[in-house]
Amino acid sequence: MDQAMSDSIEQQLRSVFPEGTFTRVDVLGYGDDPDVEPGETAIRAFVDRAGHPAGTWEDDETVMRAFEQANRQAITWLHRDGQLPSIAWIQAIPDTPDRRAPGAVLWGFPSFFLSRRSDVADEAPGFASVRASLGPADLATVDALITAGIASSRAEAMRWAIGRIRENPAYVQIQQKAREISELKAQFCPSDDT
Repeated sequence: MDQAMSDSIEQQLRSVFPEGTFTRVDVLGYGDDPDVEPGETAIRAFVDRAGHPAGTWEDDETVMRAFEQANRQAITWLHRDGQLPSIAWIQAIPDTPDRRAPGAVLWGFPSFFLSRRSDVADEAPGFASVRASLGPADLATVDALITAGIASSRAEAMRWAIGRIRENPAYVQIQQKAREISELKAQFCPSDDT
């Protein structure tokens, strides 16, 4: 993505919030962050701590609660009214120098996440959401399926790959062996449900 486009997206996001809300805004394209899928653009915005100390989970939670309360209307506008429609997701995260460092892990602590990413199976009856961590080679394989037009998202690519496994005759044998193992376990460790 060119710098002018990135700057424009950053300005659009910043214009929705009061000045000084974010210390830094990163506009991410495919290849900038492992969570950005081919063809996507995403935003990671670092929330100003506004005098709240850094250090603990509770401190981060306080920062994010204050951010959400102060910006409820802007967040609703972004989410409900479809502003920034070309953005797959926006993550607002409490700012610290460590989190701005290249290669920092930026998930797993209080943050605010808005996603436009949708999938045909989202919230469909009988479907379960599964999160998987993939290494670089596996991620490149999944992304190649998207780039080739076999799938439109990583979730769809994973369903496609699992479907190919189910079509393999060896899968029937695996199912049979799993049933046999289950029966043996039941014989070895009978349940106490009498």
